[in-house]
Amino acid sequence: MGKMNLSAAERSQLEAIVRSRTMRVADVRRSKLILMLEDGESREAIMRRLECDSRFLSRWSSRFLSERLGGVYARHPGRAPKQPVAKLEARVLNRTLRHKPSDGSTHWSSYKLANELGDVSASTVQRIWRKHNIRPHRLECHMISNDPAFEIKAADVIGLYLNPPAHAAVFCVDEKTAIQALDRKDRMLPLSRGRAESHSFEYKRNGTLSLFAALNTATGEVLGKTAPRHTSEQFVAFLTDIVASQPAHQEIHVICDNVSSHKTERVAQFLAEHGHVRVHYTPTYSSWLNQVENWFSRIQRDVISRGIFTSVKDLDRKLMRYIRAHNKNPKPLKWKYDDPSRRIRPAPSH
Repeated sequence: MGKMNLSAAERSQLEAIVRSRTMRVADVRRSKLILMLEDGESREAIMRRLECDSRFLSRWSSRFLSERLGGVYARHPGRAPKQPVAKLEARVLNRTLRHKPSDGSTHWSSYKLANELGDVSASTVQRIWRKHNIRPHRLECHMISNDPAFEIKAADVIGLYLNPPAHAAVFCVDEKTAIQALDRKDRMLPLSRGRAESHSFEYKRNGTLSLFAALNTATGEVLGKTAPRHTSEQFVAFLTDIVASQPAHQEIHVICDNVSSHKTERVAQFLAEHGHVRVHYTPTYSSWLNQVENWFSRIQRDVISRGIFTSVKDLDRKLMRYIRAHNKNPKPLKWKYDDPSRRIRPAPSH
């Protein structure tokens, strides 16, 4: 098999195909074949480098000699899709978003949808879902605020985060109630190679306690206190601790939810006696507006969920140790409300 007698233009075109990052792999492979034949490489060397057989050499060298550059490309590069792409995507999306599986399942899998449609593969369904950011396997939870003054209260709280009053301290306050001091009946198996940490399935309850926490939005420091129960009296006692932690007559803004223990006569009396303390209530079912909830999720993950507590006192000690460690290097939350249009509103009453 001799040389291909390439012209300068043909060689330039073939070398451009070989260098291209967007050309089809098959076209690049055939172009390499022609260039290697032109450069006089042996059949054995070509078959080894291109991982092809003698039929491949014979077919495409003959095609090139008869058709030149046109012979590099396949005559049948592929078939057109059975359905127009837009029409196929519309079918998949319509079935996914407006119908449930016929077998009674609560949500679609790509294989169930492909079987139901009949002429679509599971990989095609997955590709269309990815393109349109549809994830039927995911489930999120939400709580709709029915507070008629939602916008006013939310704006008040967000304003304290984004533009706090000068020379004032802003605290996010809440209670994490009924934390269980759980001990395990069998010993814990530690983390090791090839095995996750393992806890005994059976546990022993050693009582509960509540954790009061106040997050300073400016510094990220947390003031914490535990109590056997969460009552209005305990809440007022914690507010007293917050006031005591600040300079005398320092203006203090407290953000908290509107549970009954935060709105008793005892709380009103405390606020009347401390004119420099002002409470801002979040809208109903809007705990996400309170930054301390973010910190509660951290202590839940880091201490409580996998903790082993031999007593309520042991639970108290480990919670307070975590708070002290946090306060050695506190960081304020960079909290912002990105997209108000995503708010889920209650359905209109009929």
